[in-house]
Amino acid sequence: MALRLGSIVEALGGDLHGDPELQITGLASLESATPQSLSFLSHPKYQQKLAASQAACVIVSPQMQEQALARGSCIVVAQPYLYFAKVTQLWRREHQVQAGPCIHPSAVIDPAAEVDPSASVGPLCVIERGARIGAHTVLKSRVTVSEGCVVGARCILHPGVVIGADGFGFAPNGAAWEKIEQLGAVRIGNDVEIGANTCIDRGALQDTVIEDGVKLDNLIQIGHNVRVGRNTAMAGCVGVAGSANIGAGCTIGGGSAVLGHLTLADGVHVSAFSLVTRSILKPGHYTGVFPIDDNASWEKNAATLKQLHALRERVRGLEQQIKETKKP
Repeated sequence: MALRLGSIVEALGGDLHGDPELQITGLASLESATPQSLSFLSHPKYQQKLAASQAACVIVSPQMQEQALARGSCIVVAQPYLYFAKVTQLWRREHQVQAGPCIHPSAVIDPAAEVDPSASVGPLCVIERGARIGAHTVLKSRVTVSEGCVVGARCILHPGVVIGADGFGFAPNGAAWEKIEQLGAVRIGNDVEIGANTCIDRGALQDTVIEDGVKLDNLIQIGHNVRVGRNTAMAGCVGVAGSANIGAGCTIGGGSAVLGHLTLADGVHVSAFSLVTRSILKPGHYTGVFPIDDNASWEKNAATLKQLHALRERVRGLEQQIKETKKP
């Protein structure tokens, strides 16, 4: 199936330089595009790939219009990556196959659960007593929404997501552990997307809260009583320990971790594989990664790091001696 190039611009806007009757049969990267593909250039650093691309048309910014025209057809927009995202949505709508039953026969839904008639529940899902699923929300296969948890409208939960498992709460009792019953739930807002096999634990007393517009990648662990603010996004394998408070509009790179009871302000951006060990109260970009190196050099640097505290004390001592010698 194909889309007419002109129909894309008619639906989404943009300044088309090229034949509006051109038929687009697929969306592709610059490298893999064919003469029937629509592609995009998201950043000027990839412009060397533009000239060599076989794409029928490329979405570019005004700054890249001249280079794009030298190659062929283009759609000029202020934000090419955002425009391409909207093209993918248009493509999905135009090529979507007829949906099957809203609730798969193998799904297990407690009679005391509430599922909006417009929601879709996939194979082998489990929705427990008192759980609520909002309008136009999609639960893919093997999703579990535990007792009393709420999922808002227009959410997408990918295969294997677990909402409302018990948080990790135990009190020491001599050599053993006493379970702390997790009496809260999980509340998920509207327009949230949660990747495959991600787990969001129920709160110990208050609810764990995921606010509107949050995007979580695959294999993320959200601990009990965490709050994640509006439109925050986390990449794969992030771990957020219990009672952390993540602000709105944050991004957390893959493999990062946030320790418990910490606060991240709105607009905090954490690089991949960083460990957040203190609260961050000012917006900005933060990194906590020891740079990769050959093993021998890394071991030497690591050994030096262990001596930093002693070196600091020696420097303080020397500074004090200098001050003493300067006294009249």
